[in-house]
Amino acid sequence: MKKAYALFTVLFVIVQFISAQESLDDVLKRYNNNDIPYISVEELVAQKATITLLDVREFKEYNVSHLKGAIYVGYDDFQLEKITTQIPTRNKTIVVYCSLGIRSEVIANKLKKAGYTNVRNLYGGIFEWKNKDFDVYNSEEKKTDSIHTYSKTWSKWLNKGTKVYSE
Repeated sequence: MKKAYALFTVLFVIVQFISAQESLDDVLKRYNNNDIPYISVEELVAQKATITLLDVREFKEYNVSHLKGAIYVGYDDFQLEKITTQIPTRNKTIVVYCSLGIRSEVIANKLKKAGYTNVRNLYGGIFEWKNKDFDVYNSEEKKTDSIHTYSKTWSKWLNKGTKVYSE
């Protein structure tokens, strides 16, 4: 029995070590189909004036912090009809983001299927944005260091700022 317990403990530690070593690339490859091209934080900064930003996180996440000028569209309550009304030009450059870039790929694919031809997914989402020291804004449009991290599991990808959780 002691050998089985010891073996289990060793295997558990190995699995934890391997998962701790997982890179952002690995996570995005595991969850995404890569149907939508990524845009890096640096590319977004350089092109931001010509881009429409869509925040696909939940409203409680958006209220804690979001990118300046981002339009809240949600994930669970996303409504394509609202987007087609707000953004009638289907070749407009649109960048979608969430915490890391997983939920945003789902919404980006919905936009693509609706005929939008220039949709990009922000690589690493708002976490990568904040990790690279760019400003985020709260519901009052004031700079904040707080980032809603969706859950404690996903929060490991946020290296800078104040982590905020809510259930």
